[in-house]
Amino acid sequence: MATIQSILCAVDFSEMSPKVASYARLLAKSLNASVTVFHVAPTVAPLVGYHGSQSSFEEFLKENMNKAENTMKSFIGENFSDVAVDGKISSGYAEEEILRIVKDEKIDMIIMGTHGRRGIDKIIFGSVAERVVKSSPIPVLTIRP
Repeated sequence: MATIQSILCAVDFSEMSPKVASYARLLAKSLNASVTVFHVAPTVAPLVGYHGSQSSFEEFLKENMNKAENTMKSFIGENFSDVAVDGKISSGYAEEEILRIVKDEKIDMIIMGTHGRRGIDKIIFGSVAERVVKSSPIPVLTIRP
């Protein structure tokens, strides 16, 4: 029988993130599972050499990570007061980082939001949730806006 002891709650800190967190919290409480809240800050590596120096992009990334850490602390305090929770931040491509942490942390289930993009936006930006669902070795619960 399948068991769920650890849940990855992937968030981007948009207005959708508290809704995703509420499902993660509900399932964690029901299953007595732990939650890892995970945020992936976008990488700026592809832009280096086109719009600025390496050091200015490294400073930007460092500042972005510091802001994400502060936001993570607030987000956890507001949404996960009564479950075992850990916050983690990474940088890079969201789907790759989500699948990496699932493997590294032996996560049993992913909960993440979708943005409901359609048409040209979906073609241009793609869907992180769709790529995770297609590649994930574990169940993925997606929450629509």
